[in-house]
Amino acid sequence: MEPTPEQSPHHAYPDHWEADVVLRDGGTARIRPITTDDAERLVSFYEQVSDESKYYRFFAPYPRLSDRDVHRFTHHDYVDRVGLAVTIGGEFIGTVRYDRIDDTGRPASAPADEAEVAFLVQDAHQGRGVASALLEHIAAVARERGIRRFAAEVLPANNKMIKVFRDGGYTQRRSFEDGSVHLTLDLEPTEKSLAVQRGREQRAEARSVQRLLAPGSVAVIGTGRTPGGVGRTVLRNLLAAGYTGRTYAVNRAFDEGLATLDGVPAHRSLGEIDEQVDLAVIAVPAHRVPEAVADCGEHGVQGLVVLSAGYAERGAEGRELQRELVRQARSYGMRIIGPNAFGIINTAETVRLNASLAPESPARGRIGLFTQSGAIGIALLSGLHRRGAGLSSFISAGNRADVSGNDFLQYSFEDPDTDVALLYLESLGNPRKFTRLARRTAAVKPVVVVKGARHSGTNPPGHAVPVSRIPDTTVSALMRQAGVIRVDTVTEMVDAGLLLAGQPLPAGTRVAILGNSESLGLLTYDACLAEGLRPRPPIDLTTAASPQDFRDALAEALADGTCDAVIVTAIPWVGENGEAETGDGHVLAEALTKAVAGGSAKPVAVVHVEIGGLAEALAAASSTAAPRPRTVTPAAQPRAATTARATTAGTPAPQGAAPAAPAAPEAATTFEATTGPGATTGPEAATSHEAATSQEATPRPGRIPAYPAAERAVRALAEAVKYAQWRRQAAVPGKIPEFLDDTIDEAGAAALIEAQLATAPDPRGRPLSHDEARELLGHYGIDVRPTLPAPDPEAAVAAAARLGYPVALKTTAPHLRHRADLGGVRLDVADEEALRRAYGELTDLLGKPAELLPVVQAMAPRGVDTVVRASIDAAAGAILSFGLAGAPSELLGDTAHRLVPATDRDAAELIRSIRAAPVLFGWRGSAPVDTAALEELLLRLSRLVDDHPEVVSVALEPVVVAPQGLTVLGASVRLAPPPARSDVGPRRLPNY
Repeated sequence: MEPTPEQSPHHAYPDHWEADVVLRDGGTARIRPITTDDAERLVSFYEQVSDESKYYRFFAPYPRLSDRDVHRFTHHDYVDRVGLAVTIGGEFIGTVRYDRIDDTGRPASAPADEAEVAFLVQDAHQGRGVASALLEHIAAVARERGIRRFAAEVLPANNKMIKVFRDGGYTQRRSFEDGSVHLTLDLEPTEKSLAVQRGREQRAEARSVQRLLAPGSVAVIGTGRTPGGVGRTVLRNLLAAGYTGRTYAVNRAFDEGLATLDGVPAHRSLGEIDEQVDLAVIAVPAHRVPEAVADCGEHGVQGLVVLSAGYAERGAEGRELQRELVRQARSYGMRIIGPNAFGIINTAETVRLNASLAPESPARGRIGLFTQSGAIGIALLSGLHRRGAGLSSFISAGNRADVSGNDFLQYSFEDPDTDVALLYLESLGNPRKFTRLARRTAAVKPVVVVKGARHSGTNPPGHAVPVSRIPDTTVSALMRQAGVIRVDTVTEMVDAGLLLAGQPLPAGTRVAILGNSESLGLLTYDACLAEGLRPRPPIDLTTAASPQDFRDALAEALADGTCDAVIVTAIPWVGENGEAETGDGHVLAEALTKAVAGGSAKPVAVVHVEIGGLAEALAAASSTAAPRPRTVTPAAQPRAATTARATTAGTPAPQGAAPAAPAAPEAATTFEATTGPGATTGPEAATSHEAATSQEATPRPGRIPAYPAAERAVRALAEAVKYAQWRRQAAVPGKIPEFLDDTIDEAGAAALIEAQLATAPDPRGRPLSHDEARELLGHYGIDVRPTLPAPDPEAAVAAAARLGYPVALKTTAPHLRHRADLGGVRLDVADEEALRRAYGELTDLLGKPAELLPVVQAMAPRGVDTVVRASIDAAAGAILSFGLAGAPSELLGDTAHRLVPATDRDAAELIRSIRAAPVLFGWRGSAPVDTAALEELLLRLSRLVDDHPEVVSVALEPVVVAPQGLTVLGASVRLAPPPARSDVGPRRLPNY
């Protein structure tokens, strides 16, 4: 909405203050600046406010606004006087205003940094979090305009408003003066205010998804009059699933006399329906969708599932249609799944919703599934169904114009029916927010992600989000840091999901292997070694083993304290006639299920080869669904009278060369013998109240997953092991050492950065010279060894005399930098004669001094050459990287990454997570290097880029790490205006 000419020409309409927000009950609203065009809206809004609310606002009866009031409340300069409104359907439901004041409370301009603030919310919308959202946004506006404090006068009886201020998390002072409560709020964000903001965001966004998945009534708009078609298919699936709410068929082409369709009421429009409709499934051509959305908005529909195609996947025109669809839906307070969506499913017994194109609703289970692709959604539903797994919820978001994977994580975090969240993502709309939400969710339940479009460098059609320029390996490392289980294929996602949903988390890496095939046991053993697990020698029960032998061996392994998980391998029995008997899977399944029925505290997986019905029988005997009464058949008699003999094969697993990063101390709370999803079997601690309450109170039978190949079972188990280790460490978060504060000059660095950027108005920024980079890094305790220019042999000799022999002579030309293999670096130059000779060889071989830009540098103590980098990605944020210099990092890509700010644990893990890490810890008898000094360097660099987002790139190369200390020999730094961050500031939905 643009301002009129009456408004101040010096301050343009601040359209960046406009935002869509999710309110406490899950509905959406729009926050925007008030303009002179809003006079009629303001008057109408005020007329709908109760006399009591008016009294609380003006401290006196105030039945109507005067013309002067209307003018004052709609004319702002957007600096000293600002008004914001919350709108739904274009009409005001709440307002907030601030006026800058001086120390005496009179109107003022800058540099006065205090403002008086006042709110008014329509009574019908009080309790929805409108005032809380307005406080976040008006506080951000005020900070932008140089205001540091809000003052407010509140009547003591106005408890709701006092609570809004009190619960905001800002530092505040309160006093009672002249019959009112005087409040002063410091607007500088605090740790508490940020936690409050994110807590409100989580509850609101989770509620918005919950409203979509558990509606009290559903209307299918576009239901065909004849069988077939998208709308009619969805209606049929709704009825077949046994949806517990009210269902309506809507099509403007219905005959006036048509009362029902497939047994449900049929209507030509939503206006004909006498009752509230919570969810609308829209299945009409794209050009008719705006009409359907308007009909929904005008009749109070809470959410939309748009199956219609023809949007961003069709090009520029479709993208604009999609943006308009989102704007239109949000203007009515509705959220959208889609467009081009496959649909949604909720298997809860109280809902039983299948508003999708899936012909068969999945069984009830403990797995939540989100996918951005309808085709992948179909494949996942089919794969889970074949393996007997149940779902709690399913969302196929299509073009993902509104509801995203982040929203699904918000919902999954607190959904009591979901124990594992599976996500197929093709883009990360807000990677910073995703990692934050994933870390919190992963602390209480597993999050498994497959990332599509990994190598294309672009987003899928319709996903209008910042494109990340970081490699896919970096994305994977950052997900791991957040506790996300990143897998490569949907098959691996199903494999991991089945194990995590049905089995407890392993306490360690030790694996027992047992079965009736020595060869299959050895394959499993080898697969364990390849995945970094520590398998025990396989126990061969021989081909004569009976189901009872399997049961006894499994029970013994579960009771053995020297293993943390068990893999059972099985091949068909050979009958007396020499033919394989493949039809006794149900007998073996029953035996294995009984072995774990007592509440096993260890995960169990089964690898089988051509045993008919085993996987199905295991799924039927112990499913991922919530437990329900069932009859268990008595155990069958053993197939062989003789006792199977046990033999061992294989050898112990080798130990790793690099020590692990410091582990978190054992927590006081353990969850033992709980086979429900998310249960833990080691010193697992809840990181919050939610984490504690999410665990099962009593053991219940867990589904034993079955796999057709040893590699798949072992890979799933390895992912569970790594996730369990992350959970244990996340229970006691890492810290940023306090000693850094005493050796860091943040103000000095800020002044240097400001001065350097002032000399380079180019928005792309500028690189710093060697001396400038040394100065900046020095403010953070990072000492870079100086270099002296050597434009000719005499200058080189003078530089060496100043620095002291031995020295290094090297070029700084970009194409030769750090390229000792090309002859651009000469080390251990002992004296003047050797230096002159090296200088001559260098110029003879590579070119003139003006091209090579040679420098002289004092030699550093011998050690391991490493490289430390930090950079800012527009989508992912600041990233800290580490690797060994040269071929390991440049050729083999052996580089580790962590998000900034990094903690002491992040730094320790960073240097230990590269494949070449043993080189740092005494490989082949060499002296271990000073990894403590390396960790400190990483923490200092992390702190620098976190404190100063203008530092968009830093490369320290090489960093020579010796047995005692380290030396930074080279540094390059680039400064630029920082990219806008989408994870800070007041809550807002993404704009597309």
